[in-house]
Amino acid sequence: MSIVMSVNAGSSSLKFQVFQMPEEKVLAQGNVERIGLENSIFGIKINGEKTERISDIPDHAVAVQKLIDALLELKVVNSLDEIEAVGHRAVHGGEYFDHSVPVTEDVIAKFEELCELAPLHNPAGLVGYRAFKKALPNCSHTFVYDTAFHQSMPKENFLYALPYELYENDKVRRYGMHGTSHMYLTVRLAEILGKPVEEMNIITCHLGNGGSITAVKNGKSFKTSMGFTPLAGVIMGTRCGDIDAAIVPFLQKKYGYTAEEVDNLMNKKSGMLGISGVSSDNRDIGAAAEAGNERAQLAQKMFYARVIEIVGGYYALMGGADAIVFSGGIGENDAATRKAVCDGLACLGVKIDDEKNNVRGKETCLSKEDSSMQVWLIPTNEELMIARDAYKDLKNA
Repeated sequence: MSIVMSVNAGSSSLKFQVFQMPEEKVLAQGNVERIGLENSIFGIKINGEKTERISDIPDHAVAVQKLIDALLELKVVNSLDEIEAVGHRAVHGGEYFDHSVPVTEDVIAKFEELCELAPLHNPAGLVGYRAFKKALPNCSHTFVYDTAFHQSMPKENFLYALPYELYENDKVRRYGMHGTSHMYLTVRLAEILGKPVEEMNIITCHLGNGGSITAVKNGKSFKTSMGFTPLAGVIMGTRCGDIDAAIVPFLQKKYGYTAEEVDNLMNKKSGMLGISGVSSDNRDIGAAAEAGNERAQLAQKMFYARVIEIVGGYYALMGGADAIVFSGGIGENDAATRKAVCDGLACLGVKIDDEKNNVRGKETCLSKEDSSMQVWLIPTNEELMIARDAYKDLKNA
């Protein structure tokens, strides 16, 4: 038996789960919010019971220490020596990493180099890693990259039609995100169906406040909707998704926007929020749409249309698919979204069962018997994938 931690450090947050491996039993889970702000929130759940504490947590080092203190105080572990491995969510691995790796000085140097490709995420991940490394120096530490799963995409699917030198010199290309989630959904559906992963030709839809869709061919990422950054693809909570690139210089010339201002507009003021004018939260938009708000209804229609367009395109690109998988906050919990997307794919023979679709957050086959593709709801579990890779590195050390 080994105790493994899965951690996800954001700029002002820290999510964690503690697993007993290889049984994959969750011993504790929780998060730290508002790091660096007043009234920070530390929450931990053990055996279904949640404890929440509010205090000032000035930085990630203090957050990690509070987490470790809580694990000891609440008897999740009796000694820090029991924690043998920590898996860290690492957002951007560029072209360097097509799989998870034990953390070394060379790995850190490459990860720092990639900060320019993920300026919000990679620095936060490094801060979290260093805090855990200092607190748990004897542990095995593993970086698990969001981009790694998508490194299997063929060149024709990841290159942009820009001068080739921009790829050669600056690595401007499609990278994709949510790879750990898309990989979990692929592996889990293979387990459910009792098929080898290599035989999986499916389309995975990780739909939440951020969203991405992946064509998985023979168990590997073939194309994915997010691009050079997480801005591309489907319409998201505050992100615009795919747009005509010429809109950027148009806004700069017309309004004198700086590059940073346009970036902020597209990432934080657009998407479902920008169209609806109501909220970035799908639940709020749904309520407003039901109450007759036309802009909220428009936002829903645009979102559905974009998902249908991408799923249909990936179906053609792969030459067919055996299943569609819904996951993420919206994909797991919003029956209306799943139905609208599947109804929009009826021309491909997709048939959703309305009774089966009346479900939230539970592994379920949603399609009718005569549907051309199976439709599944599978709650994602990135934390488990991170723990699995950390445990594997521990055993291979």
